[in-house]
Formats: sequence, C-alpha cells, structure tokens
Amino acid sequence: MPETDAEFATRLAVQAGEVLVQLRSEMFAAGASIWDVRDSGDAAAQHFLASELLTHRPHDAVLSEEGLEDPRRYDADRVWIIDPLDGTKEYGEQGRHDWAVHIALWEHTAFGAAAVSLPAVNMVFSTDPAPPMPVLERDRPRMVTSRTRAPYAAVLIAEGLGCDAVRLGSAGAKAMAVVMGEADIYVHDGGMYQWDSAAPAAVAMAAGFHASRLDGSPLVYNDRDPWLPDFFVCRPELTEGVLKAMWG
Repeated sequence: MPETDAEFATRLAVQAGEVLVQLRSEMFAAGASIWDVRDSGDAAAQHFLASELLTHRPHDAVLSEEGLEDPRRYDADRVWIIDPLDGTKEYGEQGRHDWAVHIALWEHTAFGAAAVSLPAVNMVFSTDPAPPMPVLERDRPRMVTSRTRAPYAAVLIAEGLGCDAVRLGSAGAKAMAVVMGEADIYVHDGGMYQWDSAAPAAVAMAAGFHASRLDGSPLVYNDRDPWLPDFFVCRPELTEGVLKAMWG
C-alpha cells in the first residue's frame, strides 16, 4: 500500500534524523570543527529530503530552509514545509539533544500531515497517530524558552502565571517538550520562519494543544513571505491565562 502523507512525513523525519546522527558522530570522531559539522548537517539532511520529496511527491511544492525558492508553492494546494535541521547550533555541540527535523504538509488552508523527530533521543511525533496529552501534575506551570534570549512575551507570561522557566535549543525541541509534558508553555516573539514552527504547530494541535500567534489569531502558512513574527504553544487550559498575561 502507498504511504499516507502522515506515514511519509514520519518516515522522512526519522530517516533524515538517522542521516544526521551518523554524520555527526563520524565528523566529530574525525576531528571536524563545529562549523563544518553544522554546515554538513544542513546540507546532508536537505539533500536526503529533497530527493525523497522529488521521488515520492513530485507534484507537490516545497518550502525549505535550506532549499531554493519553489515558485510553484504560490498557487499550490499541497506544499511541504520542511526544516531539515532545526537547531543547527545545537547539532554542532557534542552531547546536545535539542535539535530536530521538521516535516509538514500544508494543504490550501490547513495542515494535512506533519512529523517532528528528535533524532538524538530517537523520538518522533506525528499528527497520525497523534501523541496523547500528558496529565498536568505540576503546581506551577513550566515555560520553555530560548537558550540565548529572554523574549519579552515570556517575561510577561512568567510573571502573570507564576511560571518556572527552562531553556532549550531548537523550536521543535521546545514545542515537543510541551507535547511530552516536560513543559507547559512555549512562547517565541523574536520572529522566525514558517519552517521553524509549521511541523511543531501541526503535531501540537493534533495532540490537542493550543498553537497560535501571540494575539491568539490562527497560524497561517505558505504566505509568500516566509517570515512569521511570533508563535506560542501551550496546554489548552492555560491559553486564556497566557493571552491575559500578554494583553491584559
């Protein structure tokens, strides 16, 4: 039987991750610099995914961080939005696990399928079957945010909801921390690209979590401009409190 879109997305996320794990191990063993490891990882994952998409979904358009612009996407009903290596910086640091592979299918106005893999810990999350939502057992919400900056929105939410805060690398790793129950809120207000959040948002929403722009408006993908100013994911019961903390 042919693969469903969700099966295809999941396989690509897993296999691209396997390519990246092996490449990283071999390059560090050979004494490669972190810069070469990062560049090689981006290139290898992009090459693998581009080849698979061309072979198995040749009529679909692609929007990729590492690929050339595909003008077919402007009028296409099916667009794969991919980040071959989300968290390139973390990938280049030995021992770090907070990097990911993002595969999402945007069908006209909604997600058709998506998967996010965390290759360093051998985990993958898909829209079908969607991961179950963990039971919330903490007294204080836990918010995950950037390793390198404290978004203003995160400060407002932490103060408004009395959050504990943790820091991680890639957007995919942070969003999946919420999906796994390791955190309850992930907020980003410094701008990102569509490929940074598409697959994580799709997986989170499939699992029953809230994902939207910071003002609560829906996330819309495949705009001509790939820039997406802001984004947050949280447990559904925290959505109202998050929005109130930001906007009063």
